[in-house]
Amino acid sequence: MEKGASFLFGGTNFNKKKFASDIARFKEKTETEDKVDYLSLFESGNPEREEFTVSTKKRKRKQAVSEAVEGFNVFKSSKKALVESVENQKDEEEDKLSKEKKKLNQKLEADAILRKKFNIHVSGNNVASPLKSFAELSSVYGCESYLLRNFAELGFKEPTPIQRQAIPVLLSGRECFACAPTGSGKTLAFVSPMLMKLKHASSEGVRAVILCPTRELAAQTTRECKKLAKGNKFYIKLLTKKLIRSADLSKLPCDILISTPLRLSSAIKKRKLNLSRVEYLVLDESDKLFELGLLKQIDSVVKACSNPSIIRSLFSATLPDSVEELARTIMPDAVRVIIGRKNTASKSINQKLVFAGSEEGKLLALRQSFAEKLNPPVLIFVQSKERAKELYEELKFDNIRASVIHSDLSETQRENIVNDFRAGKTWVLIATDVIARGMDFKGVNCVINYDFPDSAAAYIHRIGRSGRAGRSGEAITFYTEDDVPFLRNIANVMAGSGCEVPSWIMALRKLRWKKHRPKRESISTKPNEAED
Repeated sequence: MEKGASFLFGGTNFNKKKFASDIARFKEKTETEDKVDYLSLFESGNPEREEFTVSTKKRKRKQAVSEAVEGFNVFKSSKKALVESVENQKDEEEDKLSKEKKKLNQKLEADAILRKKFNIHVSGNNVASPLKSFAELSSVYGCESYLLRNFAELGFKEPTPIQRQAIPVLLSGRECFACAPTGSGKTLAFVSPMLMKLKHASSEGVRAVILCPTRELAAQTTRECKKLAKGNKFYIKLLTKKLIRSADLSKLPCDILISTPLRLSSAIKKRKLNLSRVEYLVLDESDKLFELGLLKQIDSVVKACSNPSIIRSLFSATLPDSVEELARTIMPDAVRVIIGRKNTASKSINQKLVFAGSEEGKLLALRQSFAEKLNPPVLIFVQSKERAKELYEELKFDNIRASVIHSDLSETQRENIVNDFRAGKTWVLIATDVIARGMDFKGVNCVINYDFPDSAAAYIHRIGRSGRAGRSGEAITFYTEDDVPFLRNIANVMAGSGCEVPSWIMALRKLRWKKHRPKRESISTKPNEAED
């Protein structure tokens, strides 16, 4: 550097001592630049060109860096906005799901409170909410005004527990097992959704079938259907022998067909009836229908109703596990609706057990009961038609307006007897279990089990002819020494419905029974001759 400096300032006098500090500073700076240049040359690997291109490269590099940074910032901001947008959308969806979940939980909680209030028990997936009132049928399910008007005219102001739950279940397209106490409005619970779904009359064949175990119940159900359908021209038919003989049923306009299993299966076998378009199938008093004697007939009807979208339902006051298991084979996804405790009697019935000792004692106890207080109408149940005839012969001269109904009578005779009892012309009606199922006699004050019932289910259905639709009733059961082993079974039903039962009866051993039908002595119709 010194040599170079001397060359530059040749011919001049330069005082190095005077400017020693400046020269030193100059040397330090130059060495630093040389060092930097060396490093840059080492990195570039081209020492000759670096002298001329360093500044331009640096300028270009700076520009490139500047452009890259500027481009990166723009990209980063757009990506950030996109991420924020996705996150916001995700948050909104989560909020929406959270609100929906909260709303669903509130709905489920409200449903649970309402079910608890009315003692409704359900099992199944996605069960429809119970009705708060009949008005919801219009606002939620689009019920036509004629049906609500008919409810009002028939005196149905508020839905009963079984109606609150079974109607929405059927309207939501689900199949149903329903078990509710006698007199709780089961007929309306399955007829109303049927009418709502069918909407209007059609001439294209049978669209709904209701099966009942007895002709009397089938006739009663037909009357109730027609009352509820008033104002809408549905074709509602009761399948009778006369109808089977006189008409070609395939051409007969019929929306709702009500029948007993035997008559309907007979019509199917004769190919007089096509049930392939049936949308609704109801088995009323289903536990009776699933007994061995009717099972084949029920099976033929179920197979004939071949519509893949058919909705089937079972209704009864008693639903044994065996019946439910059998029904599950064809209705695997059915909703189970139980009102109160399963297989129990109505709490509105005051139930009593009376020890009569013997068959003679029962007749004496019956006459004594009538002498003390006869509060008609009264239903008396015996275990066979022979015993029904014998008891009628005994009571017909006692000035109590007694009548008798059994399976030996013609259909017309049975209808007339039932109508006389309903009209109040008959005060005391003696019957077998033929009318214990589903028959609705308004205002029956007392049911007397003259013969001990053959099962707990028979007991529930017998006494269920009283205390219907919220009214109070009374049930008296006579028992003899032969019946004592089976008292505990009946006592359990009584205790389950809130009645007091003597502790000694509850301490008895509970027997597994199928049918308790002991051979009983005949009811004496000629006591004087018996004494001689």
